[in-house]
Amino acid sequence: MRERIDWYDEFVNFDYAPAKDDLICLYYFEPAKGISPKEAIGRIASESSAGTWTTLHKLPERVERIKARAFEVKGSYVKVAYPIDLWEPGNAPQLLSGIAGNIFGMKALKNLRLIDASLPESYIRSYKGPGLGIRGIRSILKVEKRPITGAVPKPKIGFSAQEHAEIAYETWMGGFDLVKDDENLTSTTFNRFEDRVERMAKLRDRAEKETGEQKDALLNITGETKEMIRKVKFLHDYGFRLAMIDVVTCGTASVQTMREECSDLGIAIHAHRAMHAAFDRNPRHGISMYFLAKIMRLIGVDEIHTGTAVGKLVGTKKEVVGIANMLRDSHVEPGSVLAQDWGSIKPVLPVSSGGLHPGLVPSVMRILGNNCTLLVSGGIHGHPDGTRPGAKAVMQAIEATMEGTDIKEFAQTHRELQQALNKWGDLKPK
Repeated sequence: MRERIDWYDEFVNFDYAPAKDDLICLYYFEPAKGISPKEAIGRIASESSAGTWTTLHKLPERVERIKARAFEVKGSYVKVAYPIDLWEPGNAPQLLSGIAGNIFGMKALKNLRLIDASLPESYIRSYKGPGLGIRGIRSILKVEKRPITGAVPKPKIGFSAQEHAEIAYETWMGGFDLVKDDENLTSTTFNRFEDRVERMAKLRDRAEKETGEQKDALLNITGETKEMIRKVKFLHDYGFRLAMIDVVTCGTASVQTMREECSDLGIAIHAHRAMHAAFDRNPRHGISMYFLAKIMRLIGVDEIHTGTAVGKLVGTKKEVVGIANMLRDSHVEPGSVLAQDWGSIKPVLPVSSGGLHPGLVPSVMRILGNNCTLLVSGGIHGHPDGTRPGAKAVMQAIEATMEGTDIKEFAQTHRELQQALNKWGDLKPK
């Protein structure tokens, strides 16, 4: 009789009752041709914990206690329980190496998608979460109820530092709170980071004096971690209280480091999600944006892009609302995602961006409410009269929406908004 070769089925137990401190993952899976569903889920649980491709001559007794178990299957969805002893406290890269690591490369799986992970209280306690969170950002900008507003100078890259700062000034003078670098602008020969910071600080101070409002910026410090530390200290020296990081491209380790540095300086982290769609766009494979946003709240960003549902980027209304609620709420009830109690982790501000203009403001606010950041960039710089009137048009659209007034009616007495509606109406860019 041939000796048994693999032991994947030992990682499947439909009678298993997860322990209170188990970390639970929800996956969508499709077995490869010739692989049964049970074989597929056994491989998921095995490869992401203590298993390997063949039986071994000797195993530590501990393995039986710490191995993951696929314990519930509904159609193409499986829940896997991971004992807490598998995870090093406070180590986000190690968590991803397990639940989102080698399993994505296994030939036995045609497709695999990590939808969510329910993080137990004992694991969450090892993370600090946001340093400032929603209340901190609102306190910095002195904005109590309406959405925070911001814009990227467009085109996203190509301006000199002086040109960039001048557009920032016009944006601030139109009523916006923030001016943002885009994901691929850091420091270039024609727009050095330090030059941009110095010039923008001068015009920020001028705009604050002339408007009596708080103004700030989301300047992109993305880079090697030690260089990011240097840049965020430079921002602090010039009075900026927020900084932007491309958190997916930088990785969780550097974001964890920058959370500590930024918190010490009283600076909030604006998380741009550049490269997220490489993981989350395929609905049958990869990692959901929901989970990417969740891990970023855990490791300490203060606000993060979530999509618009009405703009140019992917993301349905249900997905965008689900992500926003997970970021803002202290507790998430189970449903299409897993239950989550955030404990003392502060809430995070969802950011709506990508193809917005004044005519879409009411739709976004109906979806996300007032507790969000609206980034409207091309939708102000493309205004017929320019950036400042474009920003005013957005502020007018926000005012109308908060008053419960139809923006078309409001536009009859607000020229800037009327011009914007004449150009874009309620166009949804593609």
